[in-house]
Amino acid sequence: MGKFKKINTEIEGVYIIEPTVFGDNRGYFMETYSKKDFEEIGINYEFVQDNQSKSKKGVLRGLHFQIENTQGKLVRVIKGKVFDVAVDLRRDSKTYGKWVGVELSEENKKMFFIPPYFAHGFLVLSDEAEFTYKCTDIYNASAESGLMYNDQDIGINWPEIDSEIITSEKDAKWKTLKEFTESEIWKNK
Repeated sequence: MGKFKKINTEIEGVYIIEPTVFGDNRGYFMETYSKKDFEEIGINYEFVQDNQSKSKKGVLRGLHFQIENTQGKLVRVIKGKVFDVAVDLRRDSKTYGKWVGVELSEENKKMFFIPPYFAHGFLVLSDEAEFTYKCTDIYNASAESGLMYNDQDIGINWPEIDSEIITSEKDAKWKTLKEFTESEIWKNK
């Protein structure tokens, strides 16, 4: 048996990854990434940057992507619980504009692999959450973009929480998928 189980989602190329967890009365141990083992399950990407964030309940980060230096991401939660979402932005994809989501938590230890050309975001469901992710390309501030998290055409079914949704000013101003698709920046890519 391999160290990682790859679970397909409704969108080709987006996977839930379940690591093998070894536990006993002392606690647990697991590998969170192995290039060789990931290649064995068909995820052949080189990761070049690791990021980590901490957020309180109700924080919604996203939906982020980069026009250049498009990033694939391997995301997981090391404390707390989030609802994590990927939106397909591959123009020639039969699932363009569709989304898939998964609950990630310190308890379930699941990871979510999101390939390049996807928008990504998450909503914190626990009192706080620490979120970590590996990226296949560098962060490029001049190529940063995003979509409205509540775009009705995408129709993400965010879980209901007993607190207010908190976004950054920047995240509150992103375009809808339709506005972005019609923009010159997207047409020229």
